[in-house]
Amino acid sequence: MKAITLKAFGSIENFQLEEVAMPTNSNNNVLIRIKATSFNPIDYQMRQGSTESKLLKSPILGRELAGTITEIGENVTEFSVGDDVVAYVGSLGSNGTYTEYISVPKELIAIKPATISFEEATSVPMVGLTALQCVERLNPSIHQSIFISGGAGGVGTWVIKLLLAQGINDIITIAGNQESIDSLLALGLQPDNIIDYKNPDFIQHIENKHQTFDICIDLVGGKISELCSNILKTNGTYVDITALSTAHAREELFDKGAIILHISNYAYTLSGKRTDLLYYGTKLAQLMELIASKNELIPAIHNVGQLSLASVQLAHTMLENNQTHGKKLVMSL
Repeated sequence: MKAITLKAFGSIENFQLEEVAMPTNSNNNVLIRIKATSFNPIDYQMRQGSTESKLLKSPILGRELAGTITEIGENVTEFSVGDDVVAYVGSLGSNGTYTEYISVPKELIAIKPATISFEEATSVPMVGLTALQCVERLNPSIHQSIFISGGAGGVGTWVIKLLLAQGINDIITIAGNQESIDSLLALGLQPDNIIDYKNPDFIQHIENKHQTFDICIDLVGGKISELCSNILKTNGTYVDITALSTAHAREELFDKGAIILHISNYAYTLSGKRTDLLYYGTKLAQLMELIASKNELIPAIHNVGQLSLASVQLAHTMLENNQTHGKKLVMSL
């Protein structure tokens, strides 16, 4: 099968197109013909050899897919050959998803609704599961004020969609260009909910909206974690999705007696128990049902092209340079 492989950590020039062996399927797995895959910031971080690269099990990157089952293991009764499915595979598949086939534990997959395309479906698992975990564990009320950093990104977009679907409207987020602002408006936010962080007075604008917030959802980290800690109420909740908060932010959060909620999408893989993997398939099925019933949850995507070296290199470049403008990058196969 064709695959884009990473020959060494570093630049996009370290990718190459080659023929690799087809994966073998096991008794508890399904073999999937990948029809579409998508890209996430963790992809280029792995390519660069950063901390996330410790999760790599294959020279083929890519962590989510939509496709069609072509073979089932003898212990698989929940799915059939020919089923169209979607999955967040992380590092649990036979290989990554920049290729044509993959063998995946049955616990990770959910049926793809017929109402959405393979390209739309593949954009959901990683960001959707992260956002769903965030909102479900927070269980916010309509009376709470929420600040979201990076609201126009993949996870941020889904967090906002899920919050709005619950009738929660007291949301402030930041964006850095008109395309991102437009994408946030398209989600249903009002202009007053969005602040341009390139404006030198943007912190003052945030404080004018709310002196402090009940909840800060930090999707950026770094200096933005310090902003979040500064505008959070005493005993407020700081949601950390990046693990990139600074020492200053952590000190401020401690001083305020903040509740810190860590969101780790791969946490349920750490036990090594297949039963824990059911979390992914179950929650992904929940997301698929939401999408099928609510048109406003259908994700905005940008297709970088067919499976090719050029498509993968383009996607990584766009992610590194923050050129996605609120759209999930996908690749067709």
